[in-house]
Amino acid sequence: MAKEYKTYQMELAGRTLRVDIGRVAAQANGAVLMHYGETVLLATATASEKPRDGIDFFPLSVEYEEKMYSVGKIPGGFNKREGKAAENAVLTCRVIDRPMRPLFPKDYRNDVLLDNLVLCVDQDASPELLAMLGSSLATSVSDIPFDGPCAATQMGLIDGKLIVNPTNAQKQVSDLALTVASTREKVIMIEAGANEVAEDVMIEAIYQAHEINQTIIAFFDSIVAECGKEKHQYDSYAVPEELFARIKELVPQEEMEDAVFTDEKQKREENIARITERLEEAFAEDEEALAMLGDAIYQYEKKTVRKMILKDHKRPDGRQIHQIRPLAAEVDILPRVHGSGMFTRGQTQILNICTLAPLSEVQKVDGLNDYITEKRYMHHYNFPGYSVGEARASRGPGRREIGHGALAERALLPVLPSVEDFPYAIRTVSETMESNGSTSQASVCASSLSLMAAGVPIKDMVAGISCGLVTGESDDDYLVLTDIQGLEDFFGDMDFKVAGTHKGITAIQMDIKIHGLTRPIVEEAIARTKEARMYIMDQIMAPVIDKPRMELSKYAPKIDTITIDPMKIGDVVGKQGKVINKIIEETGVKIDISDDGVVSVCGTDSEMIKKAIKIIESIVTEIETGMVLTGTVVRLMNFGAFVQLAPNKDGMIHISKLSDKRVAKVEDVVNIGDEVTVKVIEVDKMGRINLSMKPADIEKAGK
Repeated sequence: MAKEYKTYQMELAGRTLRVDIGRVAAQANGAVLMHYGETVLLATATASEKPRDGIDFFPLSVEYEEKMYSVGKIPGGFNKREGKAAENAVLTCRVIDRPMRPLFPKDYRNDVLLDNLVLCVDQDASPELLAMLGSSLATSVSDIPFDGPCAATQMGLIDGKLIVNPTNAQKQVSDLALTVASTREKVIMIEAGANEVAEDVMIEAIYQAHEINQTIIAFFDSIVAECGKEKHQYDSYAVPEELFARIKELVPQEEMEDAVFTDEKQKREENIARITERLEEAFAEDEEALAMLGDAIYQYEKKTVRKMILKDHKRPDGRQIHQIRPLAAEVDILPRVHGSGMFTRGQTQILNICTLAPLSEVQKVDGLNDYITEKRYMHHYNFPGYSVGEARASRGPGRREIGHGALAERALLPVLPSVEDFPYAIRTVSETMESNGSTSQASVCASSLSLMAAGVPIKDMVAGISCGLVTGESDDDYLVLTDIQGLEDFFGDMDFKVAGTHKGITAIQMDIKIHGLTRPIVEEAIARTKEARMYIMDQIMAPVIDKPRMELSKYAPKIDTITIDPMKIGDVVGKQGKVINKIIEETGVKIDISDDGVVSVCGTDSEMIKKAIKIIESIVTEIETGMVLTGTVVRLMNFGAFVQLAPNKDGMIHISKLSDKRVAKVEDVVNIGDEVTVKVIEVDKMGRINLSMKPADIEKAGK
């Protein structure tokens, strides 16, 4: 007998959003089967019964499982099952985590897992969006402490008109890919990629999405009112006020301010380490206090930094509220790579390397989306331990590195040249040399430098900057900080990253630790980042390199393209690839042919590229009477010589046509391997080509 369950639905942007409660996964703390259009996703929220020992943070994990059966595919490769999460799944997990995490109690130490299983995909109803909504609702109806629900909406922009939850076809032509998450009152998360969208248009899109989120939250509230479980009690790990009081007696406020007030991260860490050592000695006999001491010192340092900024308008490194750290830009750091650029902001430093390759090197994407099947531009970001002074070996890119790389990639995509104008695959790699806040936006700047140094004809340079926030007791008690360093990010309430050109915004990513931002904060942050990025581009980057170089590096591959009749592709490739492989062997180039007949020839020797193209053109060109061509003698007979005009295209010169004079033996005029100029005197009905080497015939043809 089928289970009884409850179903709720609402109309959302022209499609039905339906929720089934109690239909599946009943043993999870909270579970919802989400339907949007014909996309179906199971979202569950599960918490451990007891807190995890020995930690001073909330252990939240988010999973987004892309199942290939959801789009009617079997996974590629030898192992026909899903394996490591794809990049899109990792990025989706990060987008879910960011609005959800601030809504859990800060002193909660139970493990929580938000798991999203994609069961069926309607390409016009985003499973990523459904996962965000499902995670929020599953947690809200569960017994896990959570100050939700929150909701999310995607926005597009086509011909100046904002589109809510765009379809796949709309996404392909949209100038904006914006996701906004909201609580009942405020915006809590923003993620955007944009085609140089103006700031005022971006703000309008954010708050239109925010209004739609309110209707979704009202729908969720009605479900929670009917199906929601009572939230369970938990052991609070908040630091007692009595312990704070004892610590302040031993370390007065002024001493803590002196400890954190420095522009050198290492010096500040040394100061805090000395204070920690002193307090550990003082509390050596109090095991309970000693167990909470680390968290207590962190809270004391945090309160000190926030008080200094908000009340005294003093930043730890002595900067003014709007002031950017010292900046520097360089190019050509590495002599033999295709392009390199380095961008330094205070103790944050990124070295970026650009590599160019033929289009055959594009990244293949095997995912749930049916229109993103490959990536021509790849931006990768690495964050080694030495960049923060840690003895930590690399174990491959984690979610943070993947997220930062994707953000910089999104910021630069709108300025890249088209494939027709620049037929290359492009990879930029950001190596973090030093880190003290906002390395992702330094990566944007360094990537712009290396792309221009490599000669990639980008439309405009792109720069990025991050703003922070410290809030007080009320909505109007806040301070927005330009260019936050690591400590201000760590102890502040917001990391608002914006990248763009002179014309407009290309990417936004907003992380916050509070329950949302008011509109004045969002508007001020966007205005501040615009002012800062203009300064970076005009005063720091432009004096070093203000436009792409006209020529590629001598070490970069050269690519030339021609277009042939698609029906002739088989002639160029030849049986079992013999023709094309012979061209490659003879010239040393790499040849790629698209289905629509675009032939890309890549190599380091320009003369060999020209030679390969000439051979290909000879293959696809129909030979007609009257043409004068150059070919190679390949066979001699008593009655004449055979000349190869192109692979698989031979013509015959009768002995009487070898010269204006009488020829006794063919060998008296030509030998195998000779390169000769000939005139086509006939192409008979059988397709046989008859040639002449007589100077009179060739001269006549030339006239």
